[in-house]
Amino acid sequence: MIRRRCRCGLLAPVLAFAIASGCAPKRIELPSGDGTPFPDAVSAYQQAVQDCRGARTIEVTLGLSGRAGSVRLRGNVDAGFEAPDKVRLEGRAPIGRPVFILAAPGPESTLYLPRDNRVLRKARPADVVEALVGLPLDGGQLRTLVSGCGFGVAEPTAGRSLPGQWVVVEADGAKTYLRQVDGRWRILAAVKAGLTVHYSAFAAGRATTLQLQAPASKADVTARLSEMNVNVTMEPAVFEVEVPAAAEPLTLDELRRAGPLGTQ
Repeated sequence: MIRRRCRCGLLAPVLAFAIASGCAPKRIELPSGDGTPFPDAVSAYQQAVQDCRGARTIEVTLGLSGRAGSVRLRGNVDAGFEAPDKVRLEGRAPIGRPVFILAAPGPESTLYLPRDNRVLRKARPADVVEALVGLPLDGGQLRTLVSGCGFGVAEPTAGRSLPGQWVVVEADGAKTYLRQVDGRWRILAAVKAGLTVHYSAFAAGRATTLQLQAPASKADVTARLSEMNVNVTMEPAVFEVEVPAAAEPLTLDELRRAGPLGTQ
C-alpha cells in the first residue's frame, strides 16, 4: 500500500506545481430541447473541424486548475500527442526533476514518479489519467479534445438548430455543439459518455481554454493551453520513459487509493 506520506507527498506535488492563479471562465449554458432541422449542419460541422481534424501531433503546455472529488487541482503539464493514441504527460516542477511522467506509445502506459522512485507499468492510459484527475481519457481522446475537435471528427448526417443561434450534431455517440465565432463555425462544447467539454478564449482560430466535467467522479477541470505546436515531428523516444532499475513497483489500485478519488 502507498504509505500515507504518498497521498500528501506524491499527488499533492503531482497536481499542485506552480500555475498562475485565476478564476475559471464562466461556462456557457448549453441549450436544450428538440430544436428544428438545420439543413447546413454538415457543412457547418466541416468548417468547425477544418483545422483541428488535421492535428496528428501536438506539443502543448496544459495549465490545470479545478477539482477532482474533494481534491483541488493546480499544476502545469507538458504534453505531447501523436495519432492515433500516443501520449506523454510530464508534470513540471518549478525547479528540479519532473514530479511525474506518463508515457504511452500505444494501449499500455508507464507512469514514473521520480520523487518517490515508484513506477506503474502496463496500465491503460485512461485508467491512469482517471486515477490522477478523475477524467477517463486516453491519448487519442486527449489529443482530439486539445485540438479543439471535441470527442471526435466522424461526419454527422444531420443536425438541429437550437435557441441562441446554436447548432447541435450527433456522431459516434457524441453531441457536438456549434456556434459562430468571428464569422465562422466553431465547436464550443461536446458531450459524450458522461463527459462534457466547453471551449472558450479563442485565439488565432483555436480555443485556448478547455473546461472538462465528469459528474460521476465529481471532476471539474480547466486546462489553459499555451506553447502549442501542431504537426511537428516527434521522435519515438518522446513516448518512452527511462525508469531506474531500483524503482519500486506501484499498482493501479494503489494509485487510485492515493489519488483524489481514493479513500486513503
